[in-house]
Amino acid sequence: MNPSSKSNKVLGFIISNLIILAIIAINRSLHVEKTGVLVYSQFVILPMLMGIISAWFWRDYKLKTKTIVGYAVINSLLAIALSYLFLGEGVICLIIVSPLILVFVITGSFIGKMMFRKKNQTLNVSIVSLLFMVFVVDSISDHHYENMVSDEIIINAPASTIWKNVVAFEKINAPNQYWLFKIGMPSPKQTTVTGYHNGAGRKCIFSNGYTFDEKIVAFDVNKNLTFDIVAQPQDPEIMGHIDIKRGQFLLKDNGNGTTTLIGNSWYKLRVFPIWYYDVWAESITRNVHLRVMDHIKELSEQ
Repeated sequence: MNPSSKSNKVLGFIISNLIILAIIAINRSLHVEKTGVLVYSQFVILPMLMGIISAWFWRDYKLKTKTIVGYAVINSLLAIALSYLFLGEGVICLIIVSPLILVFVITGSFIGKMMFRKKNQTLNVSIVSLLFMVFVVDSISDHHYENMVSDEIIINAPASTIWKNVVAFEKINAPNQYWLFKIGMPSPKQTTVTGYHNGAGRKCIFSNGYTFDEKIVAFDVNKNLTFDIVAQPQDPEIMGHIDIKRGQFLLKDNGNGTTTLIGNSWYKLRVFPIWYYDVWAESITRNVHLRVMDHIKELSEQ
C-alpha cells in the first residue's frame, strides 16, 4: 500500500472527528449549552454523519465488513476520547453513551459505503444534507421529559420503628452491589435533617461528598415523607444530565407486624433520545432507591 493510501485512511478518522467536534461546539454555543439539554441528534445523527464522512475517504478501497466494523470501532473510541478531552464529558457518562455512538458510527459507515459505491453525487449530497437538517431542527426544538420511578420492599418491623430511619439515617457502610456504583458513580451515603416537621431542611449526602439539598413538603408521621429537591450538584457525570425533582417514602402497615416501604422519585431527563437514556435513568434511580431502602430495612429490623 502506498503512503497516499495510508494517508487517506487516516484522514477518514481525523477529518470526520474534527467536523463533528466543530458542529457540536457551534451548536452548543448557539443553543444547547444554554439550556443544558443534549439532544437526540448529537448521539444518533452526528455519529451517522461521522461514519458517512469516514466512508468517503475509504470509498476507493474494497473494505470487508469486519474491516469496516473495526475502523468504526476505532473511530468511535477516538470520538469518545475527544469528548472527554474537549467537551468535558465524564467517564461514567461516556461509558453509558458509548454503545449508542458505536452503533450509529457503524451504521453510518455502511450507509456511506453504499452511497459512494453508486457514484451518485446528487443523491449523496441530498442524504448528507437531510441528516444535517434533521440535526439542526432537532437542536432548536423543545425537549421536555419527566418520569417517576417507584420501588417497594417489605420490612419486618412496624411503621413507628421504621419512620425515624426514613426521615434521617446514619452512614451506609454496606458494599455497593450496583455495577455503576462499583466503578465510581456516586452512591447515597447518609441523610440529615434540620427538624422533624413539614418545611424542615433535609440533605442527602453521596459517597463523593455531593449533597442534594431538600425541603420536606409532606410530613405525615409513620405514613408519608415527601421532599422537594431545592439544590443538586452538577458534574460531568449522569448528575449533570438529569434533574431530580422530588422524592417520597410511603409506609403501609400490612397488619401482620410488617410494613411495606415504597420509594418514589420524580426526575426530568436532559439528555436524548429518551428510548435509550431513560433505561439508564430508571436503572440508576432504582438502585439509589434500593440502596437506601435496604439500609432502612437493616436499621429497622435490628
